[in-house]
Amino acid sequence: MMLDDQEMAEEWIVRVQGKEYGPADIDTLREWKREGRLLPENEARPADADPTAVADSAKEVLWGTAVGIPGLFDVAAVVPIAGRLTQAPLQLQQHSFGQILAETFQIYCKGFFQFLGLTLVVLLPSVCTQLTTALIQTAQTSGGDLRVLAGGSFAFLMFVLSMAMWPVYVAGIQILTVEIASGRRLGLVAVLNEAVRFWPRVAALCIFVYGVFFLLIVFGLAIAAISLAGASSLLLVFFALALLILQVWMFSRFFVNVLFWQQFAVLENAEFIDSLRYSRNLARSGRDLPWFERPLWRGAFIASLWFAFVLVATLASEWTTLHHYFSQFVTTQDPQKLLQQLTEAQQARGFDISAFALNLLQRILQPLLGIAFVVLYLNCKIHREG
Repeated sequence: MMLDDQEMAEEWIVRVQGKEYGPADIDTLREWKREGRLLPENEARPADADPTAVADSAKEVLWGTAVGIPGLFDVAAVVPIAGRLTQAPLQLQQHSFGQILAETFQIYCKGFFQFLGLTLVVLLPSVCTQLTTALIQTAQTSGGDLRVLAGGSFAFLMFVLSMAMWPVYVAGIQILTVEIASGRRLGLVAVLNEAVRFWPRVAALCIFVYGVFFLLIVFGLAIAAISLAGASSLLLVFFALALLILQVWMFSRFFVNVLFWQQFAVLENAEFIDSLRYSRNLARSGRDLPWFERPLWRGAFIASLWFAFVLVATLASEWTTLHHYFSQFVTTQDPQKLLQQLTEAQQARGFDISAFALNLLQRILQPLLGIAFVVLYLNCKIHREG
């Protein structure tokens, strides 16, 4: 609903979760918008339109939505999914960390087959890549050059397809989680159709966010190389430790800033820069709460739980290989010979079915991470707007 006579108004009253705020001028409203406190679907009316002066039947006519305030929101950027957020938090308000995890598993179980379908969108091309790579290694030992070329081309295409579908998977997790949390059911095809609309923005954000994390990891590996090269020099060791502290600080700070970029990019339909700015503001909110209830620390706990699970699964599947590599590293003094031995061991190992199965299980359970952050996001929004 568009607001009547808003062009003549200088100040507005907004209503969020039943509470009224204002009067506020357009600059204040824009600040609330940047902070993520004012959404397009929030109710708003001109400050000079007094509801007490009209009949009860006409009171609600005075109220429109914030998207109708001239110069505040881009009307074309508002999508239906944002309006659904006003219903979803009713089931998620004031959850403890344990309740957030419980809600995450409940949503995953309710929509298991839809989440599995989303996972298969990126998993099937990835599985094809792994199986083709294993066949290529077998063909190399038998001298099949043509099969190696064809298999390599197919594996590369499947890898590209898997990467191209990743933004659809990310957006689909957000949309499907909100639908289930709101008590609605949306078919997989409908989820994919809506998720595809966000592909350009989510893809650009994926390249930026994952690219920065990749560079930070490379920076950490370079620090490890410096430490190994200068093990005999105390000065180089201290220099490497200083760089390591810097790398950890940069990694943690960037992690905080992008904690909710997926949710704002999809659920709020925010643009590239706005998604990052809103994510940073929401992640750093909750300063009135105990530290363990703040979005920053809850997000860190959720990510830590997932990475601990991934680490355990990886170690379980690669334990024999890692033990062999460590033995070779300890007993072999010649680096060139060590590299040759490791390469031969990898080729002789072939396709590991147990590692493949554990990796498959990990990918099937991966939507839990995305669901948990959506549930956390909804709880944070409820606390901030309340």
